[in-house]
Amino acid sequence: MTGIMVKRVMVFGRPGSGKSTFAAWLSRSLGLPLHHLDQHFYVHHWVERDYNEFLYIQKNIVDTDCWIVDGNNTRSFEMRWARADLILYFNFSKLTCYFRVVKRFFNQKTTLNDRAPGCKETIRYSLLKYMWHFERRVSEKIKLLKKRYPNAVFKEIRCDRDLNQLRQQLVGSHESHHPLRNV
Repeated sequence: MTGIMVKRVMVFGRPGSGKSTFAAWLSRSLGLPLHHLDQHFYVHHWVERDYNEFLYIQKNIVDTDCWIVDGNNTRSFEMRWARADLILYFNFSKLTCYFRVVKRFFNQKTTLNDRAPGCKETIRYSLLKYMWHFERRVSEKIKLLKKRYPNAVFKEIRCDRDLNQLRQQLVGSHESHHPLRNV
């Protein structure tokens, strides 16, 4: 595979998979601006923004030259995918993600700023159900978009070993100023 310069990264996956934490690390490591979709999807206290306004905000983000966008809004997958150099799908096991969601709920001393104001950590039945069916919800979209945009590098991260390998590839390619290879 030929190398690519990583300038636009789409990060998505099951809640609790570590995608927001990784996106923050990647932003610091590569110097790319980070956008958490939840900061734009919600106005405050889990109240949803007008969807057309949310799409407008998101379009303005992805139309720029450099970004990392972290989030799962599946209705706007294609908007991000079409412009991304690298697509990262965090597909950790359901049980791992459930454990991490519960852990985050009880350990809310995080420096991660991935939410709109007043959107405190919560565990709702709707979230647990969403997490359980996440793969089924996205699998057909992934297949379609991989065919439609074959030049974007797609990487599925299923475990910590995959994540650590990806970290090495991304930091190594950035530090040496060479294109990302074999991602």
